[in-house]
Amino acid sequence: MLKLRGRVKARRKTLDEPLLLTVTLRRGLPERLRSKYALLCRNDLSGVDGFGVVLVRDRVSDEELEATTASDVYEIDEEYAYLNEGDIVRLNPTQDALSVLFRVDSPNNTILLTEQCNHYCLMCSQPPKSADDFWIMDEVLELIRMIPMNTRSLGFSGGEPTLYGDRFIGLVQHVKNHLPHTHVDILSNGRAFVDRAFADALGKVNHPSLTLGIPLYSDDPVRHDYVVQSSGAFDETVRGILNLRQANVDIEIRIVVHRETLPRLIQTCRYIARNLIFVKHVALMGLEITGFTRANLDKLWVDPHEYRDTLSTAAAILTAYGITTSIYNHQLCLVNPDVYSIYRKSISDWKNEFLPECSGCERKSECGGFFSSSVQHRHSDHIQPMLNKESVVLG
Repeated sequence: MLKLRGRVKARRKTLDEPLLLTVTLRRGLPERLRSKYALLCRNDLSGVDGFGVVLVRDRVSDEELEATTASDVYEIDEEYAYLNEGDIVRLNPTQDALSVLFRVDSPNNTILLTEQCNHYCLMCSQPPKSADDFWIMDEVLELIRMIPMNTRSLGFSGGEPTLYGDRFIGLVQHVKNHLPHTHVDILSNGRAFVDRAFADALGKVNHPSLTLGIPLYSDDPVRHDYVVQSSGAFDETVRGILNLRQANVDIEIRIVVHRETLPRLIQTCRYIARNLIFVKHVALMGLEITGFTRANLDKLWVDPHEYRDTLSTAAAILTAYGITTSIYNHQLCLVNPDVYSIYRKSISDWKNEFLPECSGCERKSECGGFFSSSVQHRHSDHIQPMLNKESVVLG
């Protein structure tokens, strides 16, 4: 698991406002460009003048600090050792805090837009907050300008991003303008698109590669509304999906499998196949044991080993109708062989771990592993090393 945010030690500080900086290891940058960069170095502070900040991996002696005219110098610990050329960080001087917002070598960059939401899902991994945090959008717009144009994919999440209203549409346009070749995934509950004009506005942006990931937890409106803890959510979500279809926006449906969604998982997939066959993709997802899931774990947890056959049947229904389907957030040894072809390594690299039991597995490189929270709190009792493809034995 990678550390993406934490405290840093200020050795010299003049800044008092948060700022976004691109990490560089190049001391030879032209002086006119340096203020936009965070120089990453060991403890040699020669030639570091003019950089926005200097991030030092080792301890800086008082003598070295006295000898440099660098304005802002921070010591960072080894947990940030992965930082590299082109990464983008946010430094908050008032809290001596550093957040890594973008990693140039990672395929898992997701940008949080807000922690506000109009759902209170039983298994929400990012519990909603009521505080006004819409200032985040201004930073995100700046961040987009800094991200390299050759970035292959980028995600946005919340909270609920569409609570920004027209500013949400403006964000998608902004991303299209600055990152025209980047595929964009946005997680939303879809309810805002019950407003046909709002759905049409998103469609008119005509983003070349945009997918909205929308959860549908049951074919039964009462069950779906219970899972998201919001009355009327099912109706608005389905109507929103239909409006997005009319606006030519690609849609992915996400179903988190747990004790409340499992009883009708097969019926839900049949409902999607018969009524929403136009969706681009369906993801059948395992639990992430963090946020509200931890509080509701006894109500939600089902060992994936117990529902492996149900998962296979649900996936078979979708694929039989020609719907691209994937299984996310599961361990390879806990699914049946008939779904290997749609199994995906989906857990973001910064929060991915394995158990000691996995050390002898010959297919570990193909497995998505565990959320770090699952390693800490609960996981299946049926984890077992797998043999190679020719002689795999499941039981």
